[in-house]
Amino acid sequence: QVQLVESGGGSVQAGGSLRLSCAASGYSYSNYCMAWFRQVPGKEREGVATIYFGSSKYYADSVKGRFTISQDNAKNTLYLQMNNLKPEDTAIYYCATSSGRSSCLGVPKGSSFPYWGQGTQVTVSS
Repeated sequence: QVQLVESGGGSVQAGGSLRLSCAASGYSYSNYCMAWFRQVPGKEREGVATIYFGSSKYYADSVKGRFTISQDNAKNTLYLQMNNLKPEDTAIYYCATSSGRSSCLGVPKGSSFPYWGQGTQVTVSS
């Protein structure tokens, strides 16, 4: 059974940094598209970043140059390093995964990912 557990959220002032982690278990980690999404109550879930096989990456325009997605295959863990955080980054952040590469092609869609973590809150104050 696929399980994803996020950690690392919290409260930070604008300009600060946080690193989110997503511990994955229950499947063969390598041939999966891994993603970070975020959601603000009342708004649509937004795909923030994706990674496939450690090298093929996507970033939403709103986070390019500030966020970095990475994975440690030995630890079956996905990361999102978030620097220069802005108040508009405030949201619940979710990691998600889907078998194969297709979900990592183009702008990620929540409906393409069958497995989700429980989410972790990130709050950025001005």
